[in-house]
Amino acid sequence: MLERIYLFLDELGEVGVLTGDFFRYLVRRPFEGRLLLDQLDAVGVRSVNVVNLTAIFSGMVLALQMGQFLAKFGAKIYVSRIMGLSLLREMGPVLSALMVAARVGAGITAELGTMKVTEQIDAMRSLATSPVKKLVVPRVLATIIMMPVLTVLADAIGLLGGLVISVTQLGVSADYFYSSLIQNVQLEDLLSGLGKSVFFGFEIAIIACAKGLSATGGADGVGRATTSAVVAASITVLISDFFLTKFFLSI
Repeated sequence: MLERIYLFLDELGEVGVLTGDFFRYLVRRPFEGRLLLDQLDAVGVRSVNVVNLTAIFSGMVLALQMGQFLAKFGAKIYVSRIMGLSLLREMGPVLSALMVAARVGAGITAELGTMKVTEQIDAMRSLATSPVKKLVVPRVLATIIMMPVLTVLADAIGLLGGLVISVTQLGVSADYFYSSLIQNVQLEDLLSGLGKSVFFGFEIAIIACAKGLSATGGADGVGRATTSAVVAASITVLISDFFLTKFFLSI
């Protein structure tokens, strides 16, 4: 048990050190615009399909479950109000983050871990090139930028899925669904979810980079690091979501 605690504290220290290095190199020239664009494509564009697929079926299930429950009280016409708050504040950012953690977090860890065990990271240092500047900063920054974009897409697609179920299964008209949603969902609900997504993006990317740069033991070590990164990033997202929710509700 104590060994696990010491290992956790050691990993937490590695993430903390890498976080400090990230912010230090973030403002240091030259700015790697080309590398950032490549990572924006890898992190954001290539994650659109999996995020949208998750969002539309989550929205459809949410509408179906809520509609069936509210129908018992003759209140199924209010399904859009509850759906809107649930998706914008919680399900949109959290589900998007979990999908990005599974896809992008695993990819970053595997890529950096392979570079680490094949000594490419050491080669970069021997050439006076900072791995943090070239490898970590573009990946973390791209994830921070793209997470709100993916969250907005997930919100829209999830609401679309809920609209389809409301019209076809619950008998709620599309006009009423839309008007009820607009009247009861406020801009701060959307901003709350987007604010969370920024933190989620940073957590996912910095944990993935830290796990990748600390990988040892060849291909087997890279596999362990990748699994550990996905688990750690997912748990961190869920834990931080609670505290971020309390923070945004208190504003």
